[in-house]
Amino acid sequence: MIHDEINTLDLVIIAVYLIAMVYIGVRCVRKVKNSGDFYVAGHSFGPLVLMATVCATIIGGSGLMGRAGVAYSSGFKAILTAVPYLLGMFLFSGISGRISDIGFKYDITSIPGLFEKRFGKTAKIILGVMIAFTMMGTVASQVTATATIIKMLGAEVGISYEAGAVIACVVFMIYTATSGLFGVVYTDVMQFFMLIVFVYILIPAASLVKIGGLSNYLANLPPELSKPYVNGDIIGDIITYLVFTLAGAEMWQRAFAAKDRKSAKEGMFLGTAVYGVTIILVYFMGTVAHQIVGGDIFAQFGSTDAVVPALAIKVLPAGLTGLALAGILSVIMSTADSYLLVSVQTCVHDIWKTIEPDMSERKEILLSRVFSIILPIGALIIALYIKNAYNILMFAWSFYAAAAGLPAFAALFWKKATKQGIISAMLAGFVVCVGWKLCGTPLGLGPTVPGAIACAIALVTVSLATYKKSPSVVLEI
Repeated sequence: MIHDEINTLDLVIIAVYLIAMVYIGVRCVRKVKNSGDFYVAGHSFGPLVLMATVCATIIGGSGLMGRAGVAYSSGFKAILTAVPYLLGMFLFSGISGRISDIGFKYDITSIPGLFEKRFGKTAKIILGVMIAFTMMGTVASQVTATATIIKMLGAEVGISYEAGAVIACVVFMIYTATSGLFGVVYTDVMQFFMLIVFVYILIPAASLVKIGGLSNYLANLPPELSKPYVNGDIIGDIITYLVFTLAGAEMWQRAFAAKDRKSAKEGMFLGTAVYGVTIILVYFMGTVAHQIVGGDIFAQFGSTDAVVPALAIKVLPAGLTGLALAGILSVIMSTADSYLLVSVQTCVHDIWKTIEPDMSERKEILLSRVFSIILPIGALIIALYIKNAYNILMFAWSFYAAAAGLPAFAALFWKKATKQGIISAMLAGFVVCVGWKLCGTPLGLGPTVPGAIACAIALVTVSLATYKKSPSVVLEI
């Protein structure tokens, strides 16, 4: 069994790393003076910090372990579904400067806040509920990936997947609840360097040495893993990723946290560029595992999410294995804390405070910390039910992309978008997407495609029919 090769030194390194993450979060609690500090870190981040946190966030457990698992089992699908997200992130990078400007001018810190400013409280709350559930599902995908690693590490002492999921939730809770975005981003910076050095450089390089070079890898690469192909399911995933980036609440939060317009754009572009390089590396790690680990990953661990950690254990010596596995954990945690914080902000600041507008700063921060504990429990339940990071991610993202992607873009740029048009669009996208899924995805087409089409039709037709009688607020920069 693969886990027999894990050295005690590796376990010590991983334990020290997890303790360090909690320590950083607790230390950063002193920086939080108000809700603005908790959610957007006082608009204080420059381009390099933003680059690190953006990259660390988008290369998460589903982006690394989940997508490597897709490459291991389905080959080229891992690239076909990653490139649209890359393109979408470059598009988002281009508009992030405007998001930053709007945040400063109108004191807005989230997408629901923008929706309230333009379209009223009803649109804000509808979007907020969608974001909260989507982010909780995304946190669940990171819990799943972390639990898979912990199960591998603790197999000899009987740590189960379920116990690993609980441990993951506790770590996420502590440093997100204590320090908000300060703790999230400063741990992201450390995690960014960990994942680049010990995961995206060390593991592929050691794998090439193990198999005798690139030529041997290509000669032994199974044809079914290298042949491009497209089906309805892949098309659905592509549309989901592309549209989701327009309304990715975690990236909007990063744009709002930038210290100025230039920092927002530069940080987003740099982080996205680094992500682009990792796409090929993740595909390589997923496919080379067939030659090094073998074809029994699922049989051994119950999930193809275990591909990258299993590969690290096979190709690296003691000590470096621990650093690599800590790097893998870092990439998962950096995404989990980001999405958890967004869901907390949505529940407390965008929903609860809308209902209770006179809420004090002290109560808002207290509730934010309480929800940082409550929401991971919901994520834990999802993770225990669906034990595959990629499947959870697509489940969470599909309806949100269909219902919120185009309305978010319209809220930024389309002056004729109205309250009625936005609400109709979100509801149409959600209903059609969920209905398509419940009908068994007819034609084999992913549910985001018909959902996004329905959303666009409702947005345009209803807005054009109502904008003269019910114009929305136009935000000028």
